Amino acid sequence: MRVLVTGSAGHLGEALVRTLRERQHEVAGLDLLGSPFTTYVGSITDTHFVRVCMQGVDFVMHTAALHKPHVATHSRRAFVETNICGTLNILETALASGVSGVVFTSSTSAFGAALSPTKGQPVTWVTEGLQPIPKNIYGVTKTAAEELCELFYRSKGMPTIVLRTSRFFPEADDNPEFRQRYDDLNLKVNEYLYRRVDLADAAEAHILAAERVPAIGFGQYIVSATTPFQKDHLSRLRTDVAGIVRSLFPDYEEEYSRRAWRMLPGIDRVYVNRRAQEELGWRPRFDFRHVLDRLQRGEHVFSPLARAVGSKGYHPRSFEDGPYPIESSG
Repeated sequence: MRVLVTGSAGHLGEALVRTLRERQHEVAGLDLLGSPFTTYVGSITDTHFVRVCMQGVDFVMHTAALHKPHVATHSRRAFVETNICGTLNILETALASGVSGVVFTSSTSAFGAALSPTKGQPVTWVTEGLQPIPKNIYGVTKTAAEELCELFYRSKGMPTIVLRTSRFFPEADDNPEFRQRYDDLNLKVNEYLYRRVDLADAAEAHILAAERVPAIGFGQYIVSATTPFQKDHLSRLRTDVAGIVRSLFPDYEEEYSRRAWRMLPGIDRVYVNRRAQEELGWRPRFDFRHVLDRLQRGEHVFSPLARAVGSKGYHPRSFEDGPYPIESSG
């Protein structure tokens, strides 16, 4: 198949171009930035440019966007133009070009405030049925773009699949408290329990979605590592993650102790990927058990693909107080 990947200079875009090329698909990359994985340099908001890029394309994997790290550095208008108008441009051009389907990369961040339970409530069990409550312009524009995808299927018959991916970036956490309390790798391994996905698994979910989008028509899926937790754990997970993990993985403490690592005391949400497994046939390899086994064998925690893509950063400069500035709540 011939695939157009937007955002080809980013983490997921590069991973998709690499993987599709390895599987002998014809793939073109589109991005504002030139890179070894970018065929066309330009903006998804430029209709003529997108039309040129879309010629002869069978499927579009639309990963290009402004992200959460851009909220404090880019205007709300820029988010609307890129994430909403740009997605509309992709959908309209795909429809006019006779593309077989579009896979749109969204984010679990779109759930926003719905992810955080109130005091005394159990951990949020996050499935596709949870109603988003966006917390910032990023969440607003991502949910609006998702709705455009569904609209184009309902009104125009354009097959589209929305993938809400959890975090897969290798950059340091934006939370300064977490950066102070946890070794970076320690924190990321903890996240495989409830809110992280390996880049290779995320790429595989997108490829499976492209293969199935004509038959599915429209679907929305959470893409995150398979959690070991069950619904009957939810109340206890607010304050005793270590106790539950100890019961599920009795060998984890020895490895953590050897590395002077710590388990999170409590969490607020658990991402559930059951629908993606059932309807897309997705089988993510990297979960907490798999990662713990790799640690015990002295192997790299991340997949070869994740290590090859590496860190991208979201800005051309560094910031004193973290990997990127945080939007003021004032």
